[in-house]
Amino acid sequence: MSGVVETPVSNTQDRPAEDPIVLCRGLSKSYGEFRALIDCTLEVRPGDIFGLLGPNGAGKTTLIRSLLGFLRTTAGRAVVCGHDPAEDSVEVRRNVAYLPGDARLPRHLRGHGVLRFFSQLHPRGNLQRSLELADALELDTSRRVGMMSTGMRQKLALAIVLAPSTPLMILDEPTANLDPTVRATVLDLVREANAQGRTVILSSHVLSEIEETCNRVAFLRRGVLAHQLEMDDLFQRHRVWGELRDQHRPDDGTLSAMVPEELRQAVEVHSVSTTARNGVYPIRIDIAGDLAKLLPWITSLQLQRIRIEPLGLRAVYDSVHRDTLRFPREAPESLMHPTASGSQDSAAREASV
Repeated sequence: MSGVVETPVSNTQDRPAEDPIVLCRGLSKSYGEFRALIDCTLEVRPGDIFGLLGPNGAGKTTLIRSLLGFLRTTAGRAVVCGHDPAEDSVEVRRNVAYLPGDARLPRHLRGHGVLRFFSQLHPRGNLQRSLELADALELDTSRRVGMMSTGMRQKLALAIVLAPSTPLMILDEPTANLDPTVRATVLDLVREANAQGRTVILSSHVLSEIEETCNRVAFLRRGVLAHQLEMDDLFQRHRVWGELRDQHRPDDGTLSAMVPEELRQAVEVHSVSTTARNGVYPIRIDIAGDLAKLLPWITSLQLQRIRIEPLGLRAVYDSVHRDTLRFPREAPESLMHPTASGSQDSAAREASV
């Protein structure tokens, strides 16, 4: 951590609902017959750390560059920090600090010279803050960029982007080429910036980073916004594996009929294999809501070899990109944690940021 105290950009935590800081409606981008982004509609709220997930070629960078006005979209519109990037991209970029996935820096300058140049270039630049960030990242700014390693250049780019006091920060693969210790420092700095009121859009291939840092996530697949997820909702989901003894092979319809009516909104049951082993069939139960309230029903199934695990981002990511996304809908209120407990959990998460 840098240990530097800054004046917050804004305090979005205790305010009533505000207009989205980023708004997309039907955003599309085509290159000839190739459709890089298809009818993308999403909102990023002030104070979010919004994660973008998807493999290479999914459309993440196309979306980001469209939001900044670097690309002319084929259809749809966007509003970023109150401005249309298609009509006023300069004003958009005044309010955004952007780290591209392939940051290019002047190779003939020394590190401190690069920091000085970009702090003067951006209207919200802050050289002192850039130098403090470089120190927090253990970067030798006396070295010429051309003599820096790939990881050192990434640190330099981060010191440039994290310093300006913009309301929105967009980071495309910010921890690429960094060792695990520095990755942790970068994520701490992102959370610190968010706690000071900055909204963050974070694109990453590292699922654990998104899981630890973001409060909302969008999954892109072949240019399509395939799924959006609140991380609080993910933390309330579990997967139960077990073996069911049955004389006949149970199909998904039979298994679904085993779920009581009052639980069907929160539970999905699937057969894992059509082959019995010693008279038992493996099944999978996906659960949304408070697991404790569902344990009596799970016990009544008399499953063998039960294993319960949190339903992490990996399971959702794999399902999205294998086109097999089938999870329970939102858990009914009766299966969610009590409000007081939920507030305490939320407060604890905010305190950790």
